[in-house]
Amino acid sequence: MRIVVLIWLSCAVLAQAAVTLQPVEQIAVEGSAKDIVVENAILYIGTDKGKMQSYDLKQKKFIGEVKFPDIKDFMGDTIPTRVSSLDAMDGKLVMLTDSGIGGYANIWLHENNQSRLLITHKDKRAIVKVRFVDSTHLLFGYLGNEAALFDIKTKKERYRVQLTESKFSDFALNNDRSKAAFGCESGVITVIDTRTGKTIRELEGINKDNTYKVDFKNGTVSAAGQDRVGAVYDLASGKGKAIRASFLIYATGLSPSAKRVAFAIDEENDIAVYRCSTLTQQYLLKGQKSTLNSILFIDEQTIVSASDDDTVMLWRLK
Repeated sequence: MRIVVLIWLSCAVLAQAAVTLQPVEQIAVEGSAKDIVVENAILYIGTDKGKMQSYDLKQKKFIGEVKFPDIKDFMGDTIPTRVSSLDAMDGKLVMLTDSGIGGYANIWLHENNQSRLLITHKDKRAIVKVRFVDSTHLLFGYLGNEAALFDIKTKKERYRVQLTESKFSDFALNNDRSKAAFGCESGVITVIDTRTGKTIRELEGINKDNTYKVDFKNGTVSAAGQDRVGAVYDLASGKGKAIRASFLIYATGLSPSAKRVAFAIDEENDIAVYRCSTLTQQYLLKGQKSTLNSILFIDEQTIVSASDDDTVMLWRLK
Protein backbone atom coordinates (compact mmCIF):
# COMPACT_ATOMS: atom_id res chain seq x y z
CA MET A 1 0.00 0.00 0.00
CA ARG A 2 2.88 2.38 0.85
CA ILE A 3 4.40 1.81 -2.60
CA VAL A 4 1.08 2.46 -4.32
CA VAL A 5 0.62 5.71 -2.39
CA LEU A 6 4.15 6.86 -3.27
CA ILE A 7 3.58 6.15 -6.96
CA TRP A 8 0.27 8.01 -6.88
CA LEU A 9 1.87 10.99 -5.16
CA SER A 10 4.69 11.04 -7.72
CA CYS A 11 2.18 11.07 -10.58
CA ALA A 12 0.24 13.86 -8.89
CA VAL A 13 3.39 15.97 -8.51
CA LEU A 14 4.24 15.45 -12.21
CA ALA A 15 0.72 16.39 -13.25
CA GLN A 16 0.81 19.56 -11.11
CA ALA A 17 4.15 20.55 -12.62
CA ALA A 18 2.54 21.21 -16.01
CA VAL A 19 1.70 24.91 -16.24
CA THR A 20 -1.45 25.84 -18.19
CA LEU A 21 -1.02 28.84 -20.49
CA GLN A 22 -3.22 30.91 -22.77
CA PRO A 23 -1.89 32.58 -25.94
CA VAL A 24 -0.27 35.99 -25.48
CA GLU A 25 -1.19 37.04 -29.00
CA GLN A 26 -3.81 36.03 -31.56
CA ILE A 27 -3.18 36.96 -35.19
CA ALA A 28 -6.23 37.12 -37.45
CA VAL A 29 -5.49 36.01 -41.03
CA GLU A 30 -7.56 35.94 -44.22
CA GLY A 31 -8.81 32.39 -44.56
CA SER A 32 -7.41 29.34 -42.83
CA ALA A 33 -3.67 29.15 -42.17
CA LYS A 34 -2.18 26.15 -43.99
CA ASP A 35 1.57 26.61 -43.37
CA ILE A 36 3.79 28.96 -41.35
CA VAL A 37 7.51 29.76 -41.26
CA VAL A 38 9.59 32.43 -39.52
CA GLU A 39 12.70 34.25 -40.73
CA ASN A 40 14.25 37.32 -39.10
CA ALA A 41 11.22 37.92 -36.86
CA ILE A 42 8.84 37.89 -39.83
CA LEU A 43 6.08 35.30 -39.73
CA TYR A 44 4.99 34.11 -43.18
CA ILE A 45 1.51 32.57 -43.35
CA GLY A 46 0.07 30.66 -46.30
CA THR A 47 -3.74 30.60 -46.43
CA ASP A 48 -6.53 28.89 -48.35
CA LYS A 49 -7.71 32.28 -49.68
CA GLY A 50 -4.89 32.51 -52.19
CA LYS A 51 -2.64 34.68 -50.05
CA MET A 52 0.71 34.63 -48.32
CA GLN A 53 0.65 37.18 -45.51
CA SER A 54 3.77 38.61 -43.82
CA TYR A 55 3.50 39.55 -40.14
CA ASP A 56 6.20 41.44 -38.24
CA LEU A 57 6.45 39.80 -34.82
CA LYS A 58 8.25 42.80 -33.30
CA GLN A 59 5.94 45.50 -34.64
CA LYS A 60 2.93 43.21 -34.23
CA LYS A 61 1.40 44.09 -37.57
CA PHE A 62 1.09 42.80 -41.13
CA ILE A 63 3.69 44.28 -43.46
CA GLY A 64 2.86 42.69 -46.80
CA GLU A 65 1.19 39.95 -48.78
CA VAL A 66 1.42 38.01 -52.02
CA LYS A 67 -1.85 37.29 -53.85
CA PHE A 68 -2.20 34.39 -56.27
CA PRO A 69 -4.64 33.94 -59.17
CA ASP A 70 -7.89 32.07 -58.58
CA ILE A 71 -8.30 28.56 -59.94
CA LYS A 72 -11.20 26.41 -61.09
CA ASP A 73 -12.28 23.42 -59.05
CA PHE A 74 -13.42 20.07 -60.46
CA MET A 75 -16.91 21.51 -60.95
CA GLY A 76 -15.57 24.39 -63.01
CA ASP A 77 -16.29 26.98 -60.32
CA THR A 78 -13.77 29.76 -59.69
CA ILE A 79 -12.26 29.56 -56.20
CA PRO A 80 -9.18 30.91 -54.39
CA THR A 81 -6.11 28.70 -54.57
CA ARG A 82 -4.52 27.32 -51.41
CA VAL A 83 -0.99 28.26 -50.37
CA SER A 84 -0.27 24.91 -48.76
CA SER A 85 3.51 25.10 -48.33
CA LEU A 86 6.04 27.92 -48.16
CA ASP A 87 9.53 28.83 -46.99
CA ALA A 88 11.76 31.89 -46.66
CA MET A 89 15.52 32.35 -47.07
CA ASP A 90 17.82 35.28 -47.85
CA GLY A 91 15.00 37.58 -48.83
CA LYS A 92 13.37 34.99 -51.08
CA LEU A 93 10.11 33.13 -50.68
CA VAL A 94 9.09 29.84 -52.25
CA MET A 95 5.41 28.96 -52.26
CA LEU A 96 3.39 25.97 -53.37
CA THR A 97 -0.15 26.58 -54.54
CA ASP A 98 -2.86 24.22 -55.77
CA SER A 99 -3.56 24.32 -59.48
CA GLY A 100 -6.98 22.67 -59.36
CA ILE A 101 -5.88 20.37 -62.18
CA GLY A 102 -5.13 16.72 -61.49
CA GLY A 103 -3.66 17.35 -58.07
CA TYR A 104 -0.58 18.98 -59.61
CA ALA A 105 1.22 21.87 -57.94
CA ASN A 106 2.40 25.31 -58.95
CA ILE A 107 5.71 26.38 -57.40
CA TRP A 108 6.41 30.12 -57.18
CA LEU A 109 9.61 31.99 -56.36
CA HIS A 110 9.09 35.47 -54.93
CA GLU A 111 11.96 37.98 -54.76
CA ASN A 112 12.36 41.71 -55.32
CA ASN A 113 8.58 42.07 -54.92
CA GLN A 114 7.89 39.85 -57.92
CA SER A 115 6.66 36.27 -58.24
CA ARG A 116 7.52 33.88 -61.04
CA LEU A 117 6.55 30.30 -61.71
CA LEU A 118 9.26 27.66 -61.40
CA ILE A 119 6.89 24.73 -61.93
CA THR A 120 3.33 24.71 -63.28
CA HIS A 121 0.57 22.13 -63.37
CA LYS A 122 1.64 21.40 -66.94
CA ASP A 123 4.79 19.80 -65.53
CA LYS A 124 2.49 17.28 -63.82
CA ARG A 125 4.34 17.10 -60.51
CA ALA A 126 2.38 15.96 -57.45
CA ILE A 127 4.49 17.94 -55.00
CA VAL A 128 3.09 18.30 -51.49
CA LYS A 129 5.78 20.25 -49.62
CA VAL A 130 8.68 22.54 -50.50
CA ARG A 131 11.57 23.99 -48.49
CA PHE A 132 14.82 25.80 -49.26
CA VAL A 133 18.02 23.77 -48.83
CA ASP A 134 20.00 26.87 -49.74
CA SER A 135 19.25 30.01 -51.75
CA THR A 136 19.50 28.16 -55.09
CA HIS A 137 18.12 24.70 -54.25
CA LEU A 138 14.72 23.44 -53.10
CA LEU A 139 13.72 20.16 -51.49
CA PHE A 140 10.45 18.66 -52.68
CA GLY A 141 8.29 16.06 -50.99
CA TYR A 142 6.17 14.19 -53.54
CA LEU A 143 2.83 12.52 -52.82
CA GLY A 144 4.35 9.10 -53.54
CA ASN A 145 7.02 9.65 -50.84
CA GLU A 146 9.75 10.71 -53.21
CA ALA A 147 12.35 13.30 -52.23
CA ALA A 148 13.83 15.58 -54.90
CA LEU A 149 16.45 18.32 -54.94
CA PHE A 150 15.53 21.07 -57.42
CA ASP A 151 18.03 23.53 -58.89
CA ILE A 152 16.37 26.95 -59.17
CA LYS A 153 18.82 28.20 -61.82
CA THR A 154 18.50 25.25 -64.21
CA LYS A 155 14.92 24.31 -63.22
CA LYS A 156 16.00 20.69 -63.10
CA GLU A 157 16.00 18.07 -60.38
CA ARG A 158 19.48 16.99 -59.33
CA TYR A 159 18.00 13.80 -57.90
CA ARG A 160 14.67 12.19 -57.17
CA VAL A 161 14.60 9.17 -54.88
CA GLN A 162 11.81 6.85 -53.75
CA LEU A 163 12.02 6.55 -49.97
CA THR A 164 9.29 4.00 -49.20
CA GLU A 165 6.24 2.59 -50.95
CA SER A 166 3.92 4.42 -48.54
CA LYS A 167 2.18 7.73 -49.14
CA PHE A 168 4.13 10.86 -48.15
CA SER A 169 3.01 12.77 -45.06
CA ASP A 170 5.53 15.45 -44.16
CA PHE A 171 9.21 16.30 -44.01
CA ALA A 172 11.36 18.61 -41.89
CA LEU A 173 14.90 19.91 -42.27
CA ASN A 174 17.45 19.99 -39.48
CA ASN A 175 18.98 23.25 -38.24
CA ASP A 176 21.57 23.64 -41.03
CA ARG A 177 19.36 22.05 -43.72
CA SER A 178 21.92 19.34 -44.45
CA LYS A 179 19.51 16.53 -43.53
CA ALA A 180 15.77 15.96 -43.80
CA ALA A 181 13.39 13.60 -42.00
CA PHE A 182 10.53 12.26 -44.14
CA GLY A 183 7.39 10.84 -42.55
CA CYS A 184 4.94 8.59 -44.35
CA GLU A 185 1.77 6.54 -44.03
CA SER A 186 3.58 3.52 -42.56
CA GLY A 187 5.02 5.37 -39.55
CA VAL A 188 8.62 4.85 -40.70
CA ILE A 189 10.72 8.03 -40.78
CA THR A 190 13.49 8.17 -43.39
CA VAL A 191 16.37 10.57 -42.77
CA ILE A 192 18.28 11.63 -45.88
CA ASP A 193 21.27 13.74 -46.85
CA THR A 194 19.70 16.69 -48.67
CA ARG A 195 22.66 17.10 -51.04
CA THR A 196 22.71 13.54 -52.31
CA GLY A 197 19.32 12.05 -51.43
CA LYS A 198 21.06 9.09 -49.77
CA THR A 199 19.32 7.53 -46.79
CA ILE A 200 21.22 8.05 -43.54
CA ARG A 201 18.91 6.12 -41.22
CA GLU A 202 15.38 4.79 -40.93
CA LEU A 203 13.65 5.49 -37.62
CA GLU A 204 10.89 3.06 -36.74
CA GLY A 205 9.24 1.05 -34.01
CA ILE A 206 7.07 3.65 -32.30
CA ASN A 207 4.44 4.88 -34.76
CA LYS A 208 2.54 2.06 -36.48
CA ASP A 209 0.41 4.32 -38.65
CA ASN A 210 0.56 7.61 -40.53
CA THR A 211 2.80 10.35 -39.15
CA TYR A 212 0.90 13.56 -39.87
CA LYS A 213 3.83 15.85 -39.05
CA VAL A 214 7.53 15.56 -38.24
CA ASP A 215 10.18 17.95 -36.94
CA PHE A 216 13.96 17.71 -36.87
CA LYS A 217 16.27 19.73 -34.64
CA ASN A 218 19.72 19.19 -33.16
CA GLY A 219 19.93 15.46 -33.87
CA THR A 220 16.39 14.78 -32.64
CA VAL A 221 13.32 13.86 -34.70
CA SER A 222 9.73 14.08 -33.46
CA ALA A 223 6.67 12.58 -35.13
CA ALA A 224 2.93 13.15 -34.65
CA GLY A 225 0.99 9.95 -35.15
CA GLN A 226 -2.46 8.98 -36.33
CA ASP A 227 -2.19 6.13 -33.83
CA ARG A 228 -2.33 8.70 -30.97
CA VAL A 229 1.38 8.27 -30.29
CA GLY A 230 3.99 11.02 -30.32
CA ALA A 231 7.51 9.79 -31.03
CA VAL A 232 10.88 11.34 -30.18
CA TYR A 233 13.94 9.72 -31.80
CA ASP A 234 17.64 10.24 -31.29
CA LEU A 235 19.19 10.18 -34.75
CA ALA A 236 22.63 8.99 -33.66
CA SER A 237 21.40 5.87 -31.88
CA GLY A 238 18.12 5.35 -33.73
CA LYS A 239 16.40 4.84 -30.39
CA GLY A 240 13.08 6.45 -29.60
CA LYS A 241 10.54 7.02 -26.87
CA ALA A 242 6.85 7.77 -26.93
CA ILE A 243 4.03 9.74 -25.37
CA ARG A 244 0.44 8.60 -25.68
CA ALA A 245 -2.45 10.98 -26.26
CA SER A 246 -6.22 10.75 -25.96
CA PHE A 247 -6.73 11.77 -29.59
CA LEU A 248 -5.01 11.70 -32.96
CA ILE A 249 -1.80 13.78 -32.82
CA TYR A 250 -1.94 16.14 -35.78
CA ALA A 251 1.13 18.32 -35.15
CA THR A 252 4.49 18.44 -33.44
CA GLY A 253 7.39 20.86 -33.03
CA LEU A 254 10.87 20.84 -31.49
CA SER A 255 12.69 23.78 -29.94
CA PRO A 256 15.93 24.79 -31.71
CA SER A 257 18.05 22.95 -29.12
CA ALA A 258 15.63 19.98 -29.05
CA LYS A 259 15.38 20.32 -25.28
CA ARG A 260 11.61 20.69 -25.66
CA VAL A 261 9.03 19.00 -27.83
CA ALA A 262 5.39 19.92 -28.38
CA PHE A 263 2.48 17.78 -29.53
CA ALA A 264 -1.19 18.41 -30.26
CA ILE A 265 -2.53 16.27 -27.45
CA ASP A 266 -6.33 16.00 -27.34
CA GLU A 267 -9.69 16.60 -28.98
CA GLU A 268 -9.76 20.15 -27.57
CA ASN A 269 -6.69 21.00 -29.71
CA ASP A 270 -4.53 21.63 -26.66
CA ILE A 271 -0.74 21.58 -27.07
CA ALA A 272 1.42 19.75 -24.53
CA VAL A 273 5.07 20.77 -24.17
CA TYR A 274 7.51 18.19 -22.80
CA ARG A 275 11.10 18.09 -21.67
CA CYS A 276 12.69 15.89 -24.34
CA SER A 277 15.14 14.09 -22.07
CA THR A 278 12.45 12.65 -19.80
CA LEU A 279 9.19 13.39 -21.68
CA THR A 280 7.95 15.12 -18.54
CA GLN A 281 5.14 17.49 -19.41
CA GLN A 282 6.02 21.12 -18.62
CA TYR A 283 3.18 23.14 -20.18
CA LEU A 284 -0.34 22.79 -21.51
CA LEU A 285 -1.26 25.44 -24.08
CA LYS A 286 -4.99 26.02 -24.37
CA GLY A 287 -7.02 28.16 -26.74
CA GLN A 288 -6.82 26.64 -30.22
CA LYS A 289 -10.28 26.31 -31.75
CA SER A 290 -9.64 23.96 -34.69
CA THR A 291 -7.47 21.03 -35.76
CA LEU A 292 -3.80 21.97 -35.48
CA ASN A 293 -1.61 21.77 -38.56
CA SER A 294 1.57 23.58 -37.45
CA ILE A 295 3.55 24.01 -34.24
CA LEU A 296 6.65 26.15 -34.63
CA PHE A 297 9.21 27.11 -31.98
CA ILE A 298 10.63 30.55 -32.79
CA ASP A 299 13.10 30.15 -29.91
CA GLU A 300 13.26 28.13 -26.71
CA GLN A 301 10.49 30.15 -25.07
CA THR A 302 8.22 31.17 -27.94
CA ILE A 303 5.80 29.01 -29.93
CA VAL A 304 3.57 29.88 -32.88
CA SER A 305 0.75 27.53 -33.80
CA ALA A 306 -1.70 27.40 -36.69
CA SER A 307 -4.89 25.43 -37.17
CA ASP A 308 -7.64 25.05 -39.73
CA ASP A 309 -9.14 28.46 -38.99
CA ASP A 310 -8.34 32.14 -39.34
CA THR A 311 -6.31 32.62 -36.14
CA VAL A 312 -2.59 32.04 -35.64
CA MET A 313 -1.60 31.97 -31.98
CA LEU A 314 1.60 32.92 -30.18
CA TRP A 315 2.65 31.54 -26.81
CA ARG A 316 5.35 32.44 -24.29
CA LEU A 317 6.65 29.70 -22.03
CA LYS A 318 7.41 30.91 -18.52
